[in-house]
Amino acid sequence: MKTQEFLNTLKEHQGKSLLFEYAPNLLVGANYHITEVKHVTIDSVDCGAGVDAWKETIIQLWEDPNELGKTEFMSAYKAMAILSKVGQMKSYVMDAEVRIEYSNANFHTAQLYVNDYEIRGNNLLLKLATQPTDCKAKETCGIAEPVEANAQAGGCTPGGGCC
Repeated sequence: MKTQEFLNTLKEHQGKSLLFEYAPNLLVGANYHITEVKHVTIDSVDCGAGVDAWKETIIQLWEDPNELGKTEFMSAYKAMAILSKVGQMKSYVMDAEVRIEYSNANFHTAQLYVNDYEIRGNNLLLKLATQPTDCKAKETCGIAEPVEANAQAGGCTPGGGCC
């Protein structure tokens, strides 16, 4: 999800509680705070000597141990107010990918993508996901693309990669 879409989603649903699902059926605790917003520029060189550059908006969430029993989640309105204040101090790149940085005692620190969202009653639930690493220069490095098995009966042939 791009920064513009993220901010628009918050604005559109500002009357709802904002929940983050960091793994299937696992929510960031209601005691979370937005503790940092990073405007990041990535300038990279891959293993095939390809260069690339892009921007990301990274929003860090932290669970306050002093609020462990808290049951009321932050509203999308409050999150929008925090992010608007940040935007006044440091402008957002609206087409930058949004990532949510998060960890807890049972989940390693990760920068998660906003994969999807849904409305559940009075909640705006943002579904987060990891994205696996990959070689960006497979052709240059001589790495073959995975071959899909032929699912048709009798479709296997010598050298076809499915037998």
